[in-house]
Amino acid sequence: MHNFFFTDMKAEIIAIGDELLIGQTIDSNSAWIAAELNKIGIEVTGISEIPDDADRIKKLLGNAVKRSGLVLLTGGLGPTSDDITKKTLCEFFNTHLVRDEEVLANISALLGRRGVQINDNNLAQADVPASCTVLMNLMGTAPGMWFEVDGTVVISMPGVPYEMKYLVQEHLLPRLRKSGVGSSIIHRNVMTYGIPEAHLAELLVQFESELPQGMKLAYLPSSGVIKLRLTARAIDTTRSEEILDQLVARLKTIIPDLIFAEHEVTLEEEVCRILLSKGLTLSLAESCTGGNISRMITSIPGSSGWFTGSVIAYSNEIKEKVLGVKSSTITDFGAVSVECASEMAEGVRRLAGSSVSVATTGIAGPSGGTEAKPLGTVCIAVTTPAGTISESHVYGTDRLLNIRRFSLAALNLLRTQIISI
Repeated sequence: MHNFFFTDMKAEIIAIGDELLIGQTIDSNSAWIAAELNKIGIEVTGISEIPDDADRIKKLLGNAVKRSGLVLLTGGLGPTSDDITKKTLCEFFNTHLVRDEEVLANISALLGRRGVQINDNNLAQADVPASCTVLMNLMGTAPGMWFEVDGTVVISMPGVPYEMKYLVQEHLLPRLRKSGVGSSIIHRNVMTYGIPEAHLAELLVQFESELPQGMKLAYLPSSGVIKLRLTARAIDTTRSEEILDQLVARLKTIIPDLIFAEHEVTLEEEVCRILLSKGLTLSLAESCTGGNISRMITSIPGSSGWFTGSVIAYSNEIKEKVLGVKSSTITDFGAVSVECASEMAEGVRRLAGSSVSVATTGIAGPSGGTEAKPLGTVCIAVTTPAGTISESHVYGTDRLLNIRRFSLAALNLLRTQIISI
C-alpha cells in the first residue's frame, strides 16, 4: 500500500447481494460504516445496493472510483457459487487469482477449531486477486482486499457484519488515521418534542441563516420527536466544540419549551433520568396505549428503581372497579375525557403508592371516532403531590402510529410536571 493522504476525502459504499434487494436482508453494514467514517472526517456521498451481477458491479465501481477517493464494497465473498465479487474484481482490475498461504493458514485454523473439514470451496477462499493487498480476517474465512487505482482506494470486505466490523476497526480505520485525515466531524444533538417539523424550521430560519461557515443544521423527525443535529467539520476541535456549545445555548433561548435534552436520548430515557435524580416513583393507568408506555419505561435498565407498576384499564368496568373512576364521570363526560383520565391517574397513584402517576384514554382507531371526539383523540392526565393536570390532543387515523404518539405525549406531559418537583 502506498502512503495515501485522505484529507477531505469523499467515500462511497457499495453493498452487494441479491438478498438486499428482495428485502430478505437489511443493509445495516452501510449505515455502520458511514457512521465510523463520519467520526474521522470522511464524508460518505453515496450508498448503493446492487445484486450479484458482474456487469452491474463493474459499471457502478467504475463510476465510483471516478467520483470518490475511497470506495468500500461489502458482500459476495463467501464460499458458494453465487459469491462473485472476487472474480468480478479480477476482471475490473485486469488481474488474476493467486493462492495466499497466510489466508489458507487462517482458514485452516478457524475451521480446525470448529471441527470442520476443509473442502474445495473453503480452499478457494484463500485465492485472492494478485494486485490486492490482503487484509487478514481473523473473524472469518474471507479476507478483506485493498486495491489502489488512479488515486482511489477500493476495499472489498465480506458482508457478515461482525467480520466486516473487524476489518474496518483493525485495518481500515487505523490506516486512514495514520494517512492524515485532516479534520474530524463533530455532531451535537438537541432533542425536541411538541411541534411539527415545518413549524420548527420556521422558528429557526434566522438561527440557521446565521450559522458560522462550516456548520450545518439537520432536522431528523420521528413520530413527534425531532432531533436537531448541529454538525461542524473541525480542524480545531476545541474551538468547534466551543462554537457548538454557543449554538446550543442560543437554541435554548429560541425554543426553550420544545427542548427536552441536549444530547441524543429518547423521551422515555430522559423521563426516567429525571425520576431517578429526584427520587420519584411512577405508576401508569393505560387504556388506549394498552401498556405501550409501560413497555417503553421497562425497556430502560434499572427501571425497577422508579417504576412501581401499571393497570391496563381498557374497559369501563376496569376503570371503575379497579381505578375508582366514578360511573357518573363516564356517563357525563365519556371514557375518553380529561375528567376520566384524571380519575384514572389519581386511582392508580392510590393503588401503587407512587410519587406520580400518568393515565391515558383515547381513540386509537381505525374506528370509534365521533364528530365530537374524532379518531386520534387522546386524553392524558398526570398527578403529582402538587395536584392533577390534564390535556387532550387529536392526531391521525393510523392505529399503531397513534399509540406511539399518545405514549410520547403522555411522557412529555409527565416530564414537564416532574422537572419542578
